[in-house]
Amino acid sequence: MPLLPRQPVPGLIIDTLDHGTFDLASETPDFATLVVFYRGLHCPICATYLKELERLTPDFAERGVTTIAISSDGEERTRAMAEKVGATALRFGYGLPLGLAREWGLYVSTGRGTTSIGIEEPELFSEPGVFLVRTDGTLYFASVQTMPFVRPHFQEMVGALDFVRKNDYPARGEYTGAV
Repeated sequence: MPLLPRQPVPGLIIDTLDHGTFDLASETPDFATLVVFYRGLHCPICATYLKELERLTPDFAERGVTTIAISSDGEERTRAMAEKVGATALRFGYGLPLGLAREWGLYVSTGRGTTSIGIEEPELFSEPGVFLVRTDGTLYFASVQTMPFVRPHFQEMVGALDFVRKNDYPARGEYTGAV
């Protein structure tokens, strides 16, 4: 079952590269936390995507949103990705247990050898997911992919946040009754 808007998300406690332990329940942004799960160092599309998130992290912060990028990669591979992205503002979490990835509704893939950029895929890894979690721990927005392609655009999200906050726009997709 996918996560539902306006309902609590699973707990998320993960080590980060340079910011100690990240605990979603302890985050105190003005509006929300943007949790971006990415495939890992082996994914060139992830690197491009996370460069954009790094660039826009200050814009999210201006709108009361903290950001973190998380994968199941270990610390060494995560540090290599953070360096590739040129991360200074974006936090990077590592070592996501795949059981927890599944709790978040992420798809899990099997490695298929060396990628087009010459990096070995892990034996198992999660596919991308983007979640905006309100300060009360409930889901506001989610997008989950089975492939590395066609992800939400961060620039559009920044613009949408202005509308959402100005109009107190509710999380949508919460209805679970008969249809």
